[in-house]
Amino acid sequence: MLSLDHAMKQYEIWMNDSFIDEHTKQELESLRGSDKELEDRFYRDLEFGTGGLRGVIGAGTNRMNRYTVAKATQGLAQFIIGQAQRKPGSVVIAYDSRNQSPEFALEAALVLAGNGVKAYVFESLRTTPELSFAVRHLNASGGIVITASHNPPEYNGYKVYGRDGGQLVPHDAGQVLAQIEAITSFAAVKRMERSEAEAKGLLEWIGETVDEAFVQAVSSVSLHPDVIKSTSDDFRILYTPLHGAGNLSVRAVLERIGFRHVFVVPEQEKPDANFSTVKSPNPEEREAFTMALAMAPQTNPDIIIGTDPDCDRMGAVVRNDQGEFVVLNGNQSGAIMAYYVLSSLKERGELPDNGVLVKTIVTSEMGAVIAESYGVRVINTLTGFKYIGEKMTEFDRTGQYRFLFGYEESYGYLAGTYCRDKDAVLASMLICEAAAYFKSKGKTLYDVLQELYTKYGYFREALESRTMKGKDGLDKIKAIMEDWRSHPLAEVAGVPVVRVQDYSKGIDGLPAENVLKYTLADHSWFCLRPSGTEPKIKMYFAVQASSGEDAAGRLDRLRVSVMSRVDQFQ
Repeated sequence: MLSLDHAMKQYEIWMNDSFIDEHTKQELESLRGSDKELEDRFYRDLEFGTGGLRGVIGAGTNRMNRYTVAKATQGLAQFIIGQAQRKPGSVVIAYDSRNQSPEFALEAALVLAGNGVKAYVFESLRTTPELSFAVRHLNASGGIVITASHNPPEYNGYKVYGRDGGQLVPHDAGQVLAQIEAITSFAAVKRMERSEAEAKGLLEWIGETVDEAFVQAVSSVSLHPDVIKSTSDDFRILYTPLHGAGNLSVRAVLERIGFRHVFVVPEQEKPDANFSTVKSPNPEEREAFTMALAMAPQTNPDIIIGTDPDCDRMGAVVRNDQGEFVVLNGNQSGAIMAYYVLSSLKERGELPDNGVLVKTIVTSEMGAVIAESYGVRVINTLTGFKYIGEKMTEFDRTGQYRFLFGYEESYGYLAGTYCRDKDAVLASMLICEAAAYFKSKGKTLYDVLQELYTKYGYFREALESRTMKGKDGLDKIKAIMEDWRSHPLAEVAGVPVVRVQDYSKGIDGLPAENVLKYTLADHSWFCLRPSGTEPKIKMYFAVQASSGEDAAGRLDRLRVSVMSRVDQFQ
């Protein structure tokens, strides 16, 4: 009841606030009497995590709307001004194809202008990695991208980047959050009209010049342009941007490095905020490739690739030894690309003594084992590419390591140092280039993966998630984590537990995060982690064995054992 009481008080505040427009008030008035819906909309402020905001679009404090965007931007502006030495600074803003993305981007720009902070805004949708690049390219103080990544169409979000082009990490995000929480009224939000902001040079529209610089930066990471030229006549790529922002950039880079036969799924080529041809615009799921697979007989592709709406995640589909298409998971694609990068650098005599591969704690150890075989150091970070980007900036500062490759199991990859976020434009280029390179040697990427298993061990991974929406769902997620913390198991699926790592205590030199990781005696492990961007809890599983059959059996037993306990809370 306390939650409902608080929600209703916030509801009335909005209804009586002269700064809230009439259209929004009409939406809220239509919900009067719907206690559960109003409670969910107002029981809390939409959480500003280390990546920013993400939520369902609609009116309310716990929703994505122009007011939550304006309030967050006011806090960000105050943070940037506080950090500035001599000038207010500048922020680059990009947005993807989601509902209200252009409107939210403009709202953020006008609040920045109202605070004297210059906004560079892309004139149309762009990818998240280009935003990260643009912050560095324009020497800006920070960046904003309006996106909800691969979430369903009713969502949108607001991600914040620092001056290094990386997403804000907890320390800086905490300072921004403190500024946001200090804003108790929308009257405190400073906002300038568009015409005035443009006239004063506080709103500048950007596009083609930055696009070209970005395409050039990505293309420069190519490792075997000679092989692409020699195979381009008969190498075929089928691509789906899944109605998102990746279409132009991915195709531009593939063309730039020499690929001649790139086919695009026509029904999914154009931006569509409702993602009408897929259940979810997520290249992690085979269903997202349904239309591409249907088009494959006509195009006969060597590889199929797909990118999510803001083009920071890439999924790949390859032919197996039976000629059937199989979707690579993020760990498999990452291991293949890590191997391709490191083996190519060694082949060219360019593998540095201080090279490093960076991955997250929920990513398979296969890439780490491959990297170590090349004498490359491996560093683990918490989940989220922002931590990989943070390490890259640290390496720039100290010179201790040279960043070679970074990835996470959730289909995020980066090679090169031109940006500080995962880049599906780069990943699309890199995996297609790897496929062409190995084709020149008579191998498919599936063949390469089997060779890696034979050499380094059969690694298998799985991910389970449970969506639990609203306040009740949040309470269930908390109960699951508390259950596993308070009653740790001595064995799982008949295998003894040798280590339990509670990352909420800030272990291994990492920031505190609500993650539990169990490691078993046979080197298998699993993690429980509430999502920071969606109303769900994720369970990660990984095993290593001497054969594919043994690995599959171990993985199945581990999943069943863990999920039987988790699902008691459903």
